[in-house]
Amino acid sequence: MPEVISQEAVEQAPDARACAYRILRYAPNLVRDEWVNIGVLVFDPATGERRLRLIEEAGEFARVRRLHPAADEALLRALRDDIEKQFDAAKNGGWRALLAKWDETLSNALQLAPQKGVLAGDLDAELERLYADHVAPPAGRGIAAERAGSRGAIRGYCNQVWRQARLWERITKLIRVDEFTFPGDPMKLDYGYRRNGARGFVQALSVTRAPGDAKLLAYTAERVRGKIPASEFTAVTDTALAAENERHRFVRETLRDAGIETVPQEGFAVWVAKLKPMLQ
Repeated sequence: MPEVISQEAVEQAPDARACAYRILRYAPNLVRDEWVNIGVLVFDPATGERRLRLIEEAGEFARVRRLHPAADEALLRALRDDIEKQFDAAKNGGWRALLAKWDETLSNALQLAPQKGVLAGDLDAELERLYADHVAPPAGRGIAAERAGSRGAIRGYCNQVWRQARLWERITKLIRVDEFTFPGDPMKLDYGYRRNGARGFVQALSVTRAPGDAKLLAYTAERVRGKIPASEFTAVTDTALAAENERHRFVRETLRDAGIETVPQEGFAVWVAKLKPMLQ
């Protein structure tokens, strides 16, 4: 049965709405009854609004492999898109039936933990909190360093900046690129906005951990501009790009040739402040 939200909790958060969440588990060996949490789904049963986050960082997949050496990583990487497609296909008001169906039809290796209630004023913020509590690697020596510089860490900082600038509701999040590239392309651009008739896209890029993602972003920008000529791209990097660093030069020149602006994470708040007056 879903967890009931207490009246005391409601009174402590009068502006929040009653939502629910499910933790997604990966349990490849049912005999041992062992699992690892790999994602969070939080949603408003009344409106159908939902947020979903699954593991995506290299360190997160490595953690799953440490716990389950034979883990099917291809299945895990495809899982988010599969779930999103089912959500998109579901009719309004079909949430409970869809979740009940998942409980019955998800493969043995994938399970939804029992539904629980939560009060949420901001689904995005609540998703991040639940993900940190239930899915992210436990804090400890070496974990902070592992997270630092990751795309997840960059996005977490960017989320705070957007909210502090009171722009969170005016930007789009997680824009699928398969309509610009090829069907089945799993990539999503982190943020989108409109200004002066142009569409803008912002992507977190970890230069320290995944400099090769610069080529992927450059390719995607070229494909998007093929269909939306009036578009602009910005990459938020985990570190300022130093001219004397070979890796940094590769990233900077790859993005520059693709017409993509680079902004170090430390300068993102100033960049957003300049953008704010021009947003539509």
